[in-house]
Amino acid sequence: MKPAAVEAAQARLGHHITRTPILRSHLLNRFLSTEIFFKYEGAQKVGAFKARGALNTLLHLREKKKVPLEVVAYSSGNHAQAVAWAARQMGIKATVVIPAGASKVKIAATKAYGAEVVIAKSRGEAEEIAHDRADRGGSFLLPPYDHDDVIAGQGTAALEAWQDEKKFDAVFAPCGGGGLISGTFLATRLFSKNAAVYAAEPAIANDAARSYATGKIYRFRDAPKTIADGARTLGISERTFHYIDQLDGFYEISEAEILYWSQWLMHLLKVTVEPTSALGIAAAHKWIAEGNRDKRILVILSGANLDSETYGKIWAHDHLSKLPAL
Repeated sequence: MKPAAVEAAQARLGHHITRTPILRSHLLNRFLSTEIFFKYEGAQKVGAFKARGALNTLLHLREKKKVPLEVVAYSSGNHAQAVAWAARQMGIKATVVIPAGASKVKIAATKAYGAEVVIAKSRGEAEEIAHDRADRGGSFLLPPYDHDDVIAGQGTAALEAWQDEKKFDAVFAPCGGGGLISGTFLATRLFSKNAAVYAAEPAIANDAARSYATGKIYRFRDAPKTIADGARTLGISERTFHYIDQLDGFYEISEAEILYWSQWLMHLLKVTVEPTSALGIAAAHKWIAEGNRDKRILVILSGANLDSETYGKIWAHDHLSKLPAL
């Protein structure tokens, strides 16, 4: 897929989605001696970037006159809501398989958008059930990342940021299955051949980082127990690995760092973020500390859907007494 597919996705999505804001913290810029621009996808439909990929896929199917009778998906949360929302926009039935232990808020929201929700015992079982259901006639499996239209749609977040700010030296985004970072890479290449693109992943959910390091896809048997639920995928796909392999680097982020930056993002930007959003700034902090000061950096904040349990874990201990520093 060529970078122009992201531009096509933006034209297709048009007024259906929100052009999300770019947030800045002058205090954080002073702490870290750089300019950081946060693309806040918490302000997107369903509260996450996933709405872009899901709706782009269905709209493209409509263009090709291939609208299915039913959309089927598997997800631990944000993709579930996105598919349910996008299907409702198109007047299509949606069935979403969600693994047990997923955010109760995200499950409730998925049901509220009109989808039938099936709870599976595990992430692996969720994928199996969804694939089996999609094999029925008239059903279409809308994967969370392993589809060109999903990747192109998710890349429109970075595309908007480049259109608004014109120049970045480096771009950082979280990585679960790799759809967002793949789309971000493609969007960046529309504007710059030299801007570095980095992925960030929880250290205890580092299947993509391992794949990047070894050149061979690594896959977990069971969903990792990271607080960053958007990164609890079992493994990336061949499709997303194609783009991940072209990145400038990969950063593995500890659970303590995720909690630290979740607190600081909410404190400095005055918005809600879910833990997966903290991965990008944690990686950017490491990159800046390696000697990359006085740069212009884009960080994608992936979403803002928090349940009370996760919120409590984030704020269980004070991290704000330790100032961000290099």
